[in-house]
Amino acid sequence: MGQARGELEAAKAVEALPATAAALLAGELSLAQASEIIKTESETPGAEAKLLKVARNSDLGQLRDEARDHRQAKADVHELHRQQLRARHFRRWRDRLGMVCFTGALPPETGVPFINRLELAAQRARRAVHQAGGERERFEAYAADALAAMAVGEGPARSSRADLVIVCDLFAWRRGHAHPGEVCQVIGGGPVPVELAHELGKDAFLKAVLHDGVTIHTVKHFGRHFPAELRSALDLGPVLAFTGAQCADCGSRFGLEYDHINPLANNGPTSYSNLEARCWADHQAKTERDRQAGLLGPNLPYPP
Repeated sequence: MGQARGELEAAKAVEALPATAAALLAGELSLAQASEIIKTESETPGAEAKLLKVARNSDLGQLRDEARDHRQAKADVHELHRQQLRARHFRRWRDRLGMVCFTGALPPETGVPFINRLELAAQRARRAVHQAGGERERFEAYAADALAAMAVGEGPARSSRADLVIVCDLFAWRRGHAHPGEVCQVIGGGPVPVELAHELGKDAFLKAVLHDGVTIHTVKHFGRHFPAELRSALDLGPVLAFTGAQCADCGSRFGLEYDHINPLANNGPTSYSNLEARCWADHQAKTERDRQAGLLGPNLPYPP
């Protein structure tokens, strides 16, 4: 009923956006995509043209990400954080198989480090199965195991990798608040008040990147090892936008691995300019393309 009601409301509201209505009637976007554009345009006028371009060239998930980022960029950061705190929740139920199911929401300062630790544990578990010669399951299965282990205190010990990374304009950090156009945000979580960034900075497992507008291009290393500063730079995502890493092929932000654009076996360096984030499936597909192109050599079965 809720979905049907939403579609009826979208069909009525789209009349106020001629460009979106025309694209919908031409079959260039789905009703769900049109609904996302309508909601974002109603909250932040001027978003329609940008989101239409995204909708024509990507899926619903990427459109929702772009729409959310657009709304957050236009919002008052203090009010946004108050809304996030009010919206936190946890609900649980059991499905027809007897599985314990749940859904929830956490503000960025607690949700992002939680997800980072969970994904790191899942990646380690999947890697261990692969190294032992076992058959790997879906990444989501290892993530479920990692969540259960963390819940009973059996999760992995802290690593040297930061649980939370904040990017903040240098002048905003010194001043204690941001002016229009100055960035202060949690990587993977969106904008936060500078005062909150200072408070979070008391945690030893947070990494703050103070940005003065200089493009990242000097981090370079030959070999498989990823220096901490290189991984931090990659985790930021696009420079100046700093929206966090996502798969270069499908846009996913889940279960990412860093892939050498020019493979290590082909003398590609472990450098900022030669690395891209990819989900596991797209990483495997890219490796197969590299192998077929003769870039991996005859005896290198796995991706660098």
